[in-house]
Amino acid sequence: MPNHINKEFGELNKKIIACRKCPRLVKWREKTAREKTKRFFDWAYWGKPVTGFGDIAGRLWIVGLAPAAHGANRTGRMFTGDRSGDFLYRALFKVGFASQPHSANKDDGLSLNNCFVSAFIRCAPPANKPTRHEFSNCQPYLETEFQLLNNKQIILCLGQLAYSKVLKMLERNGHDNFKPRPRFKHGLELGINSRLQLIASYHPSQQNTFTGKLTEDMFDGVFQRIRKILFMNRYSRFIPKNI
Repeated sequence: MPNHINKEFGELNKKIIACRKCPRLVKWREKTAREKTKRFFDWAYWGKPVTGFGDIAGRLWIVGLAPAAHGANRTGRMFTGDRSGDFLYRALFKVGFASQPHSANKDDGLSLNNCFVSAFIRCAPPANKPTRHEFSNCQPYLETEFQLLNNKQIILCLGQLAYSKVLKMLERNGHDNFKPRPRFKHGLELGINSRLQLIASYHPSQQNTFTGKLTEDMFDGVFQRIRKILFMNRYSRFIPKNI
């Protein structure tokens, strides 16, 4: 990846970490970091906005909703330290996008290959429900990532809300050939243009995985499909050679 892209990502991440645009989110994330929870009482919580994580030259871009209060808000790394992250990184490991199947903390040795993980909201929201104003404040960060991730070929949206927000972002960036907008469903595939595709999945939240709405086989199937798409297009210059 060119040095200027690395530099721009570094500048973006500094802006994200320093962000205090949303008083409600600032108050909640810092209160949670101070009070903690019993099982993580000995942790020094991150308690700040969380940047994206992974390979900025990657072809797969995963977009979730927001950091978990005692997950990424504690560890400082997206989808790290909670059951949703365990579910996600285990699936990524099985198809070669992650170096290991677990994500405990920022120093656990996990790295991503040809994959970048992000979220629309960068601070843990109360009751996991961001407001419209908070979405609007965070929107430029995701749109900047969209512009900087030059090699992306597949956007995987985790959950209906992430799907809806990403489609709106694509429309604002001139990608509106998919109207009328298809309704969200697990496994939905949507062509954005000749080199970019969107895939939708249920979010690997405890609510979905504990109830069986999203099973491990269902989630693995999404990543097997992604791997197959990349493999089928292996002659394209946009496809990673090791897939």
